[in-house]
Amino acid sequence: MSKVLPSRPIADTTRTLALAREVLNLEAQAVSSLANRLDQSFIDAHRLLYDVGERKGRVVVTGMGKSGHVGGKIASTLASTGTPAFFMHPGEASHGDLGMITCDDVVIAISNSGESDEILKILPMLKRRGTRIIAITGKPDSTLAGEADVHLNAAVDREACPLELAPTSSTTATLALGDALAMTLLDARGFTPDDFAMHHPGGALGRKLLVHVSDIMHKGNELPRVGEHALLPEAILEMSRKGIGMTAVVDADDRLLGLFTDGDLRRTWEKHDNLKTLGVAEVMTRNPRTIAPDRLATEAALLMQTYHISGRLLVTSPNGKLIGALTFDDLLKAGVV
Repeated sequence: MSKVLPSRPIADTTRTLALAREVLNLEAQAVSSLANRLDQSFIDAHRLLYDVGERKGRVVVTGMGKSGHVGGKIASTLASTGTPAFFMHPGEASHGDLGMITCDDVVIAISNSGESDEILKILPMLKRRGTRIIAITGKPDSTLAGEADVHLNAAVDREACPLELAPTSSTTATLALGDALAMTLLDARGFTPDDFAMHHPGGALGRKLLVHVSDIMHKGNELPRVGEHALLPEAILEMSRKGIGMTAVVDADDRLLGLFTDGDLRRTWEKHDNLKTLGVAEVMTRNPRTIAPDRLATEAALLMQTYHISGRLLVTSPNGKLIGALTFDDLLKAGVV
């Protein structure tokens, strides 16, 4: 049985907070300096990466150690925003994985020193097959920088590590540079929210971007509706049958005239003694807000919130015909709120 050791208290909380702030400030300064240093080489890298998509090629990101971890994230961001990309471990590359790369691809090689043996070993094979290379290093005079078609300088004044050993500021700057490439490519390709959703169908982002009103609305026999000449008891019965706390009121051509909710029923009960002979058209909400079936479900949620709609929204066609109803519970079940 292992012994649980007591936690050791921090001896100097002031020093701890000061060091944490210094780390964050140093990394922020590294990114800020990088932004001010961008030049034509960034445009050249952007063009190479944009053209690879036009040639049906891919972006292959590679790097060792911490640079590899950063490279994996850059590849993932590129792939999710419209630029086909994957990460290749440079150590595995010389043992067969180079076969994944073609002359139509572009390699982003990441090495802070620019002298990583595993990357330098595969450079001749990449050049022989005509693969273009973008190097991201902190040393413009390094071997990798000199051999690349385009070099992006990610140098930092100092690492945020108090020992100046652990990659910290340098990895943050490289990661930010990768994000800058991905976002400028997203913009250049005209990548849309719908495109993004197609790459993220399984998560909350995909649900929010892919679900339309027509996907989750009540329709057909589930849709509560009564005619404009219906008496209140008929409207109440329809509300009870369909179970969503409301009914639409339509004319003979199914065009929407109004909405009657359980809230309207309570208010009507307070003002009128005889409900049996009261027409629903006399107490309904006229010209209620509606939404089209092809709108995103998130837009329906925003509409309800903006106009303080009590959790129910009717869906109409362009000519005003009733085709559906949506409740806040439907939005919750669909995972869009």
